[in-house]
Amino acid sequence: MLMSIDSISKSYNAFPNPPAKVLHDVTLNIDAGEAIGLVGESGSGKSTIAKCMLALIKPEDGAITYDGIDVIHAKGEELRRFRREVQMVFQDPYGSLNPRMTVEELIGEGLLIHKLEPTAAARRKRVAEIMDMVGLNPNDMDRYTRSFSGGQRQRIAIARALVIRPRILVCDEPVAALDVSVQAQVINLLQDMQKKLNLAIVFVAHDLAVVRHLCEKIVVLHKGKVVEQGSRDEIFGNPRMPYTQSLLAAVPVPDPVAGRARRAARRLETAN
Repeated sequence: MLMSIDSISKSYNAFPNPPAKVLHDVTLNIDAGEAIGLVGESGSGKSTIAKCMLALIKPEDGAITYDGIDVIHAKGEELRRFRREVQMVFQDPYGSLNPRMTVEELIGEGLLIHKLEPTAAARRKRVAEIMDMVGLNPNDMDRYTRSFSGGQRQRIAIARALVIRPRILVCDEPVAALDVSVQAQVINLLQDMQKKLNLAIVFVAHDLAVVRHLCEKIVVLHKGKVVEQGSRDEIFGNPRMPYTQSLLAAVPVPDPVAGRARRAARRLETAN
């Protein structure tokens, strides 16, 4: 087991009201090389779990352990190692990349911070390698992000996360701001990177079709609680909890006849 999240809870201040509890005893485990989908409606706690996993915020209760490191209390070299090996790709490729930095500076910044390459030439070579790996032209590394499309910017963000060779990649709605055709390209890229690098991916999303394509394991959240978790086949083929069933029933069906049949079956089920 690479990372263990054990019974964490988290509240946010809601002054003048009492603190609002957004996570309730959440437990899940992440193994090396597996892709896990966190799904649920807005406000279900998906992004808060991701932030706790990255030690961006601290839960009030519970424990988070990464490869022997106590994430909540990590300091010094342990924290530095954790920061390098657990990376994040944010939702908005326009807001998460500094427009004043070139692509080389953006992608290579992690190499500089973590002292992974000894010289500027070695860093530039590593940036070129990772750009080629994610489908970007290394000749473009001296350009600024304003001259790239949204899909290309998200590839830059993915390259920035992968360049320091992490073991876990946390993706918080990474395709939500992209066109549908570009979404497929980015998802396929993540899938390729997972296989090539034996990368564990935690994928936060609303789109169940995307999660079904990418993730072998799915965790369903509702009002800050894990209501169901299991393999892709278990969740999509035989969901046990009513909330999971309603979540799957809300997925649009491209076939009008099948869609009407499903709605009729749902009405009959509700009536009974």
